[in-house]
Amino acid sequence: MAQTHQHFKPDLSVSLCGIQLKNPVIAASGTFGYGLEFEDVVHLNRLGGFVVKGLSYEPMPGNPPQRLYETAAGMLNAIGLQNIGARAFVEEKLPKLKAIQDIVVFANVFGYTREDYERTIHILNQGEGIAAYELNVSCPNTTHGGVQFGSDPRLLDEVVNKARRVSARPLIVKLSPNVTSIAQMAYVAQEAGADAVSLVNTFLAMAIDPETRKPRIANVTAGLSGPAIKPIALRMVYEASKAVKIPVIGMGGISKASDIAEFMLAGATAVQVGTASYWDPVATEKIVTELENWCDLHHVHRVSELTAALITD
Repeated sequence: MAQTHQHFKPDLSVSLCGIQLKNPVIAASGTFGYGLEFEDVVHLNRLGGFVVKGLSYEPMPGNPPQRLYETAAGMLNAIGLQNIGARAFVEEKLPKLKAIQDIVVFANVFGYTREDYERTIHILNQGEGIAAYELNVSCPNTTHGGVQFGSDPRLLDEVVNKARRVSARPLIVKLSPNVTSIAQMAYVAQEAGADAVSLVNTFLAMAIDPETRKPRIANVTAGLSGPAIKPIALRMVYEASKAVKIPVIGMGGISKASDIAEFMLAGATAVQVGTASYWDPVATEKIVTELENWCDLHHVHRVSELTAALITD
């Protein structure tokens, strides 16, 4: 007689630098607005957490259009970190987020100078209901600032050190993939005081319209994300996790439960889902349900056991 599969409810919870997440699925910064925009379509409390779009000291208008372009299995974006500024976030958005029960909010922070990061964190320290900061040192679609911090070990060390000194909350450093050694950068971030690293941000890329002979994106270059980058992102998460003792958050083209399993096996404690939310606004919530079913089917009782469980021999 054929055996029937005994269903069980897997434990999806993970612990990330002292923060308890009900599952490892975090909505990525820049793809989820301030969370509130998704409140009508996604049950925010079903997610492990979400990262609000990058916050700067002053509000920013972002880059002129064209800012998005679809590529084979991916997307180019040069939004340019458009945001309302840290103070407006604390005063206008945070109280509304606080009113939603049982959610974990991460604030993404960026600046053009070390002082920018410091001043932005000072403002955010005054807000209630933020679990941790994600330091964006790696955005390739702004003209100056971010990308230099993320690609120069000495500058990365300085900016993380400075942020760590003023931060009242755990500090996650979001690393740029546009570097020679991701392992080295992850290690530098750890030694400078990061509580976790998240990787990878988008790859510097471009597209050209051969008919008009003009770039597809007004900014000329842009950040590439989506399934096209997943195999490279996975390799980088694997290398980074071997170089550090702090948790690694993996991202890059995740759109289904087996992708999460891959990133966790490569060494990630949690993951971020970004571009998938563009083609399906409920992607983040769907993938949580899918992960539960995947774990049940594969007899994974606790999803945290997948982290760094890759068999290489």
